[in-house]
Amino acid sequence: MDENLKKTIDSKQGTDGFIKVTEKPVSGLTDPQKVALNRKANALFNEGKIEMAERIFIATGYSDGLTRVGDSYAKKNDYLKALKLYLLAHNRRKADPLIEKFSSLISVMLKSSEE
Repeated sequence: MDENLKKTIDSKQGTDGFIKVTEKPVSGLTDPQKVALNRKANALFNEGKIEMAERIFIATGYSDGLTRVGDSYAKKNDYLKALKLYLLAHNRRKADPLIEKFSSLISVMLKSSEE
């Protein structure tokens, strides 16, 4: 992968760049509140209500839940949404391969536009 492109993508994370990843867990939630919300989100996820579960997992900052939601998007070939969730979960093991795919795609597009 082009190192400059990788650095550009990395530098845009958490900004208004390529992917908005500025959602932060709600501050002020107690541990029991987070546990209750995460249980509710897990139930919603298991019922197939992925977007509702996603909103709760973002609010609580529950990385395992965010990763599972990202996996569900990846299974549907919605890789941009999956990447967002992996980044919010701080899951570089899952995010990095998608970043590689996107940067390769962008490189090919840039090369073909130069021809």
